[in-house]
Amino acid sequence: MSSHERQRVALGERSYDILVGDDLIAEAGRHMAPVLRRKRVFVITDTTVAGLHLAALERALDEAGIAYETVVLPPGERTKDFEQLETLVERLLEMRVERDDALVALGGGVIGDLTGFAAAILLRGVDFIQIPTTLLAQVDSAVGGKTGINSKHGKNLIGCFHQPRLVLADTDVLSTLPRRELLAGYAEVVKYGLAYDPDFFTWLEGHGNSLIEGDRDARRHAVLTGCAVKAAVVAEDEREAGTRALLNLGHTFGHAIEVETGYGGEFLHGEAVAVGLVMAFDLSARLGLCPAEDAARVRRHLAAVGLSTGLDATGGRVWSAPGLLAHMARDKKVKDGRIVFVLARGIGRAFLSDQVDPADVEALLTSAIAA
Repeated sequence: MSSHERQRVALGERSYDILVGDDLIAEAGRHMAPVLRRKRVFVITDTTVAGLHLAALERALDEAGIAYETVVLPPGERTKDFEQLETLVERLLEMRVERDDALVALGGGVIGDLTGFAAAILLRGVDFIQIPTTLLAQVDSAVGGKTGINSKHGKNLIGCFHQPRLVLADTDVLSTLPRRELLAGYAEVVKYGLAYDPDFFTWLEGHGNSLIEGDRDARRHAVLTGCAVKAAVVAEDEREAGTRALLNLGHTFGHAIEVETGYGGEFLHGEAVAVGLVMAFDLSARLGLCPAEDAARVRRHLAAVGLSTGLDATGGRVWSAPGLLAHMARDKKVKDGRIVFVLARGIGRAFLSDQVDPADVEALLTSAIAA
């Protein structure tokens, strides 16, 4: 029997549980059965994750008497596009998916976002379950019901809110992640401390390296903390009308970096977010909103665990401050033509502002490019 803890996302009749612990994939069938309308699911995964975890999930489904079929997609951020969405939806329709069936997202944020969006639009809505296999997905993208795909115009610009029925965050699978993927996920962990919880950030300063190096207790604590914060925020502001937008700290800059690099792996999502966190605090300090030492702490900690804190992560690319700013102008949070930034008055004190002069942002980007 696995050891796990439960976190509830309170959304009335659409409430659901997040289970965090070990061996959850091996016991997924018995956890999933109570939330299924009928015992038939479609597992969506990618080739990398399938080779690592699909067999264990299939055994768990067999043990619970749950019928299943599987669709395996290519790995990587470029899978979050219209072409792969069409491939997935058409394949599911060929398999005769019905409204009482459920989709199961077995993978990282790309598979979770794509599967959730497919579930939202298939037959005008079917259930889905998240089994996130990366640190990034476990602490962030698998919780909260944001689903969608990317556009050439920007990140996650096409999608909708569609809550899962259950999230199973098996912390054992984190040991199978390449170090780069683990570090990318860690940036999203740090975000919770920087946006909401200064004590958690201080804890990360003392335990972050242990987490990266494989400390099971530290990993579990980080996932539980991230899920608890995310659950509370989603329950208060499901559709990002206010406080939930603070979870985009670092993302306006990070998404612009991803769009500029074409989602090709030059920057993983979490790597771009790490640079974005540094930029958000640097901008806040430049504007006199945040102590310079807090901005320095952010940069120092991310560098200490091995994350890049600037645009020099990939040598040879010629960056353009006006180009990055143009990408930001297409961000989902743009309102009345003004970019809404998540800034900080200090660690754990994030806030929203649409009063930032684009010239100040361009100056910051120019300085970052020259560094």
